[in-house]
Amino acid sequence: MKIIGPFEQLLSMENMPLRGPIKDEECVVLENAGVLIEHGRVVRVGTFDRLLRDYPTARVEWIEEAAVAVPGLVDAHTHLCFAGSRAMDYCMRMAGKSYQEIAKAGGGILSSVRFTRAASGQELAEGISRRLHFLNTIGVTTCEIKSGYALDKEGELKMLRAIKAVQRRTAAHVVPTFLGAHTCPPEFQDKKAYLQFLIEEVLPVVKEEGLSGRVDIFVEDIAFSVEEARFYLQQAAAKGFHITVHADQFTPGGARLAVELKAQSADHLEASAQEDIAALAASDTVAVVLPGASLGLGIPFAPTRRLLDAGCIVAVASDWNPGSAPMGDLLVQTALLGIYEKLSSAELWAAITYRAAHALGLGQEVGRLQAGFWCDLAVFPTNDHREIWYAQGRMKPWGVWARGERLV
Repeated sequence: MKIIGPFEQLLSMENMPLRGPIKDEECVVLENAGVLIEHGRVVRVGTFDRLLRDYPTARVEWIEEAAVAVPGLVDAHTHLCFAGSRAMDYCMRMAGKSYQEIAKAGGGILSSVRFTRAASGQELAEGISRRLHFLNTIGVTTCEIKSGYALDKEGELKMLRAIKAVQRRTAAHVVPTFLGAHTCPPEFQDKKAYLQFLIEEVLPVVKEEGLSGRVDIFVEDIAFSVEEARFYLQQAAAKGFHITVHADQFTPGGARLAVELKAQSADHLEASAQEDIAALAASDTVAVVLPGASLGLGIPFAPTRRLLDAGCIVAVASDWNPGSAPMGDLLVQTALLGIYEKLSSAELWAAITYRAAHALGLGQEVGRLQAGFWCDLAVFPTNDHREIWYAQGRMKPWGVWARGERLV
């Protein structure tokens, strides 16, 4: 057994509500706290001095400076696996060019497809590792990573195998997601034929090799319709995959489909209307909002305050990708979302810890510091947890632990 501490403050997230709004006073702050762990999992959280008395033979990992501990952060929606840059796209977007104009100039998703298809599996794995390390340094210990920038059989499998290779060599929790249905590739003129190809030719290999247990699709006019997505997701679910949906980024419809099919999450939601919000609130589908995409595209944030007030389960994720969300800093994005959408500190912590874990089906494993959960910690150099959001994401963790071992 090992004790980590003492912490000036510790936010365990234990017993906090899964859905709806949270007042700051509902977030219990333990003072002079420590964590007792065994085999990487939390055994007990409590007063540090009491843990020392009750477990005198436990090894102690001393925290020598003032620090605040929170559960390791969960980034429930990323596209860390890609090659190349789309800096040209971003500069054109700042200059007022439309998506269609950027695509005609050689940009857009298909430019990432060209780069990613040309990259080796090792090059992709190295890129994932670099980006994941950055996320680790800001406190992320659980990270979802999607494929979706190859859009052919060998390329998509290459991406998933690269994600799997990184997963094997990190203590962080990596959750691969198959996003072959990101958009229709140039080799296919018929979207239904492409989805049928994924169902018949790619998903069986993904399942056989254990490359991913989750399937995603981009539901939008520029990608796939609600009807096309319904067919595809039903087939994926029948093969035993959990499903998630890129929903309501520019037009509504995807969120209601996610609810209909009992998806783990509906992600984006910038264009969600009241009826979409009501459907999500009446379901167990997590509403994952992506402020990084709003910042990258210059569009409004998802209606996060309304989603919470309606009773939705709301998570925040970075959407780190080479096109619409290149920043990747979950802390900065969450802090900015909080001030614009008027979210409490407790709601922000919930959205990037246990509620985000629920979006990945890991709600009983990560996102809280309580008995039985993995001991994932983000430890910040302050004696007051409010200073973290006050710094608007500028304050980064002093140390990060995953499965009870120092990660950063």
